[in-house]
Parts: sequence; C-alpha cells; structure tokens
Amino acid sequence: MKCHMKDFLPVPHEFFQPGDLLIGGMTSLIFYEIRVLEFDEYPSPNILEMPHMLTKFYQHLLAVAFAVREINNNPKILPNITLGFHICDSYYNEKMTYRSILELLYKSHRYFPNYDCDTHKTLTAIIGGLGSDVSFHMANILSLFKIPQLTYGPFAQEEDEVTQLHSFYSMVPKEDQQYMGIIWLLQYFGWTWIGLFVVNDDSGEHFLQTLEPRLAQNGICLAFAKRINNQFYWQGLQDIWESVSSTFQLFASSKAKTVILYGESRTIITLFVFAAMGGFDRNKDGALRKVWVTTAQAEFAMTSIIVDWDMAYLHGVISFTVHTEELPGFQTFLQDIKPDWTKQDSFLKEFWEQAFICSFLNSSDHLDTYEACTREERLATLPGPVFEMPMLGHSYSIYNAAYAIAHALHAFYVSRYKQRSLVGEKRLDLQGVQPWQLHSLLRHVSFNNSAGQTISFNEKMEISTGFDITNLVIFSNRSLQRVKVGKVVPISICNDYCLPGYQKKKKEGEKFCCYDCILCPEGQISSQKDLDDCIRCPEDQYPNSGQDQCILKAISFLSVEEPLGISLASIAIAFSLLTVLVLGIFIRHRSSPIVKANNRDITYGLLVSLQLCFLCPLLFLGRPRTVTCFLQQSAFGVIFTMAVSCILAKTVTVIVAFMVTKPRSKMRKWVGKRLTNAIVLACSIIQMCICALWLGTTPPYPDLDAKSMTRQIIVQCNEGSFLMFYIVLGYMGLLSIVSLTVAFLARKLPDSFNEAKFITFSMLIFCSVWMCFVPSYLSTKGKSMVAVEIFSILTSSAGLLACIFSPKCYIILLRPELNRREQLVRRKH
Repeated sequence: MKCHMKDFLPVPHEFFQPGDLLIGGMTSLIFYEIRVLEFDEYPSPNILEMPHMLTKFYQHLLAVAFAVREINNNPKILPNITLGFHICDSYYNEKMTYRSILELLYKSHRYFPNYDCDTHKTLTAIIGGLGSDVSFHMANILSLFKIPQLTYGPFAQEEDEVTQLHSFYSMVPKEDQQYMGIIWLLQYFGWTWIGLFVVNDDSGEHFLQTLEPRLAQNGICLAFAKRINNQFYWQGLQDIWESVSSTFQLFASSKAKTVILYGESRTIITLFVFAAMGGFDRNKDGALRKVWVTTAQAEFAMTSIIVDWDMAYLHGVISFTVHTEELPGFQTFLQDIKPDWTKQDSFLKEFWEQAFICSFLNSSDHLDTYEACTREERLATLPGPVFEMPMLGHSYSIYNAAYAIAHALHAFYVSRYKQRSLVGEKRLDLQGVQPWQLHSLLRHVSFNNSAGQTISFNEKMEISTGFDITNLVIFSNRSLQRVKVGKVVPISICNDYCLPGYQKKKKEGEKFCCYDCILCPEGQISSQKDLDDCIRCPEDQYPNSGQDQCILKAISFLSVEEPLGISLASIAIAFSLLTVLVLGIFIRHRSSPIVKANNRDITYGLLVSLQLCFLCPLLFLGRPRTVTCFLQQSAFGVIFTMAVSCILAKTVTVIVAFMVTKPRSKMRKWVGKRLTNAIVLACSIIQMCICALWLGTTPPYPDLDAKSMTRQIIVQCNEGSFLMFYIVLGYMGLLSIVSLTVAFLARKLPDSFNEAKFITFSMLIFCSVWMCFVPSYLSTKGKSMVAVEIFSILTSSAGLLACIFSPKCYIILLRPELNRREQLVRRKH
C-alpha cells in the first residue's frame, strides 16, 4: 500500500479564511494491510489486501472540529479571530511522521529551512500524537523550533528524555498512575495468578520491567508474560499459524483466569485476528474465558472486514481509560454529520464507505463489491467497535488541548491589546505571534471546559485528570457500552509514594517533600505507604520477604519427634545397650585373667559410667523444662568426671603394678583398691562440689531467645552462669589431659594385658572431641548447639568404649586361648 497525505478541514468554508491561525494536529487514523490466503470462511483476498481505516478514531478528528467550532462561535475567547486547523496522518510510520511535521512547518510542500514561504497560515501549536513513539518522533523536530506540542496519549514518564523538553505538554497523566491502579484492582478481587500480554516495543518492555517487581511485592505472580508484535503484513499461512500457536498455547496450558493486556488498538486487533484464525470460540473453548484487563493505551477498534467476527470473548473487559466527561452538544454535532457535511474533509468519504460498507456512485473502487451509499446513514447506527457516539477519553483530551491553545492565545491577545492601547492603536491581529511565546502562557493556563472540569497543567506540564475504570458490555448485535465502575484519582506529589516495605530518604538539595524510596533495613518493616521510618517487629515476630508485615516466629527446640532428635536418641540408646552387653560379658568372665588383671571393680565402674554417659543426651532432647535444665550440665559433668577418673585410676594402677616389681619398692603399700578408689572418689567429689556450688547460686533455667535467629524463637536452657559451666568443662578437661599424659608415659611398660596404650588412644580421641566442641558450641545457635553437645557426648563416650574394651572383648570372645593364666605367666617372663 502506498501511503499519502490527506488534508482535513471538517468545518464550513466560512470558518477558514485567509490569515487565520493554524493548529497542526497529528492524529492516529491507521491504515494497514492484511494478507490472508486460502480462507473460504473469511472475506476474499482482494478485500483483505485493501487498505482499511480504523474508523473509530475518526471521532478524534471530529473532536477537533467540534472544539474549533465552539471556540470560533465564542466571542469571549478570540474575538474577531477565526481559528483553523490542519490534520495529517502519521500511518504509525517514522518517515511519514517526519514528513507530516515538515509539511506543517513548510506550507508550500517544498522544504526551505529558515524560510517562511506562506504567510497566509500561521502554525501555532501541534496536537499529537496518540502513541508515545509518534509523539517522540514529532518532538525531535518540534523541540528545535520550540513549537508547543500537546500530546493526548498516555506514556511512561521515564520512557524517553523528550519528556523533559520545555515544549512537550501532556493532556493525560503519565501511565505510571495505572500501575498501582492495576495492583489495587487485582488485590480487590483476589486475583494473584495472572497472565500478561505486552506490545513488543520499548513502551511494552518498560511496562513489564516496572510492573513485574511491583506485582511481586504485593503477592501477585505472573503465570506468563507474552510479547505481541503489531503484525499487519503476513507473508503466508506459516507466519499466521506460528503466531497463533505461540500466543494461544499459553491459554490452553495456563490456569490463570485473569490476563492483563498492555498495548494499543493494533495489539487488540492482532489478538482478535489470532483468535479468529485459530478457531477459538468462547462458548465452546474455555481457553478464552478470561478476565481481561486493558490499559488506557488500548482501544477496542475494529475495521469493517473483521467487525462481523465474534466478539463475545471481549464481554466484561475491565479497562483503564483516559478520563472523559460528556460534553454538551457533542452528540448533536455527531448526529448532524453527513457525507456532504464539508467538501474539505478528505477523510470523510473513505470513512463513510468503510464504516457503512457501501460505495458512493462516483467511486469506481468498490462499486461492484458494495451497495451504494444512501447518504442518509447515521453514525449512531454503527456498532461500537466501528464508531462510538459517547466521547472517548482521547477525544476528550484533544478537545481540551484545542481549548488550552485557544486560552493561551487569548492571554497573549489580552496582553498585546493592553500594550497597543497605551499607544492608541486599537487594531490587533495575531499574525505575528510566535509559537515559543505561548509556553509561559500554556504553563499557567487554567479554565473550566463546557463539562465543568477545571483544566490546568501541573509543574510537570501534564494534566492530572486521572483514569477511569470501565467495564465493557458486548450485546448480541455487536454493539458495546462502557460502564464506568471506578477511577484512579490523581495525586499531587513531588514523587511517587513509597510502597510498603520502603522508607523515605531525603533528596539532597531539594524540598522536604521530595524524597527517594529505599528498602527497609534488615529486621524492620513499613506496613503503610510513604512512611518516614521503618519500625522493628516485636521480638516474637520477624519481617516477611516484602518487609511490609510481621510474622510470628516459630518455636524451635531439638524435639525427639524430628528426624535429628530421633537419630540422636536412637544412637544413644543403641550405645547404652552395647555398654550393658559389654558389662554382661565382663561379669560373666569375671574370673578370667584378663578381667582380673586390670582391676575388675574399676572396670565395672567405668562401664557403668559410660552407660550413664550414653543416656545423658536424653536429658537434652525435647522442650527444655525446669528439671531437665537443672540436671543437664551438672549430670553430664559429674558422670564424665567419674568415667575419666576411672580411666585415670586404671592408668595409675598399671604404673604402680610395674613399680612394685622392682626389688625393695616402697610402692607395695599402694597396691590394691585403696588407691584406685581414692582417685575415683576424690576426683568425683571435686566435680560434685563445683556443680553443687553452681546449682546453689546460679542454676540453669528454661529461657526464650528471640534475638539469635531471625525467624525462630529458641527454647533453650540458660546456663545461669557461663563461668561455672566452663569451670566444669575445664576441670573435666584437666583430668582428661592428666589421664592422657599418664597413659602415654605408661604405654610401653612390659606387662601382660597392659591397657595403657589403649587408654592413650581413647583419651586422645576424647580430648580431640572436646577441644573441637568449644568453638563449635560457641558458633552455633538453637537446636544446632544442643545437637553439637549431644554429638560430642556420644562421640567421646564411644571412643572410650571402643578403644578400651574392644581389644578385651576380642580376646574373651574370639581368642580365649590368650585369656589363660599360663599365657599371663609366659608373657611376664
């Protein structure tokens, strides 16, 4: 299709005269091609390949005409001055956009930079465009000439640096006001699992990157995010089906019942065509039974060739739309429009043919295909996707833009009239007004339009009218009605509100009401938006992942019912039974030389102590109570001291037994039970006294620790006095080192059944375990700390049992020939 420019002057001739001012406008009538091959159920290819107009956007042009007619008929705004305008089509194409701008600047249609070749028309301001891409392409040129540009489509504030230009005015709020509106809407209905379609361009990428983290912060998850190309030039069936399958397979596989659509009218048409081509039927196929939520950029506009397709799946769509009010006289204005309304409207004929699917008698293009136009057709009979009679949000913005320019010119007219009155000159025209002179007037313009709404620009050069929330009702005759169900109220702030989970941070060098939003520090929350400071959660609560509310901490202790507790308890009982078995073996073979040779009573005492050591961890399992806390560490210290004392007594016995073999030895009086019993009793009594002092002064007690761990409250035994706890450990460690040293010195004494070398290995393991215990115990918290102590108790006890008694059990059970007195005497000699 070959694009071309079209002039549009939809007012009677008397409204445009030589010397009138000219308002340039970039509107968004869309021409495009659809190529579909070999589809019998759809119109024939020759019709599909025709250029088609988005007839619904014709209302944008009529809004300009209606506003200009009102302004020209109002003697209080611009008396004795007639306002005119010129409209060009951008075709959503960069080259055509730039060409349109240049033709507005150089009225002779020949481009002579810096020369004004047509003084009959004065370009004062530009209204446009609908999309951000068109608006920004326009601004690239208009900003150089400081020509006011009033755009009527919403776009992202951060999308381009052009929004910072002093010649760029926005008739609608920036789209970021919609973000929180969407989130509030989803939260209100409890929709937390949603899909997202976005147009595949820079604006769509910005929307996705901005909205997705905000959704996550508010507990809303994306089931999918699909980018949609505005595709109108299909090369064949393969392109169509690839697009259809890649898009709508998401519907078949996803359980998300809510879908957000971000894009323009072309995006909706693309999805609509995909649905029709893919054979989706709302009544038969559940894939399209979704709740659709659209943004203000989208408009439900269809072309004449697809308007008869099933639109049922659009019923109930929730839309964010540009705020609009019904203007008095606008409906009457639309009802009076006929094909012969004005000869200077070069869009009207094509609009009429495509909207009513007819052909004029003087048109040879479609006379054989369509019926002749009766010229009595009325816009009110058209279905909503083709043309709507109620004023659209974008049309309302265009209407206000025309009035804003008129009021700025009026302010300029008044100031110039006062200046000339001082010198006695009464005649005044605006032929010499320069566009840059209107900027200061536009920034301060304020007026009430015919609907009673106050229109003025804020400091960001935008009109904060907010957004309406509408519900789309589709009737059986394919007409539609928008029901206004809510609104997003504009806010007047220096910057966006800080969301829950964030706190304010003052911007250096700016007013106190301008601030940045920073994430709350760790351990703090902000449950409301725009808080100055975050607060800490109570000790029994912790912040959630979004840091906007506190959650109760879980109670934590090493339970005997959890896998770790069951494992440790099972190991402790198993080793305890094994110790009982060893004790039974020694009692049964108590008369054997190997049992008698190593102080039988001390051996029994050691085995009993080890059995108690294995049972001691059971006091550490389960929720700490007053009794268990009272007994835990003291029982552990006394029992282990008894075991180490027995080992020390056995080692001393070996040394004394070797020394009495020397002639005239004075150690004979120490041989016997008195020495060993004295060692065990004395060492144990000292530890008992330490524990008694501890329990009598600062006994351990159950305690709650809510600070050590973020999400848990630790139920533990407070030691009461860590000094006494480490004295108990220190005394036990001292005995262990003494036992290790004595056993090491006696390991090579020539005596049968000398167990000093086995004691050396056992004490080496014992000391290693408890040397590692101290740093591990201090570096862990909660149930891990208890597990470390239990593990150390079991490991050290098992080391003593294995190293000291396994060689003896081996001889008693498997090598009984070595357990004889003859063997003992022979080995002595």
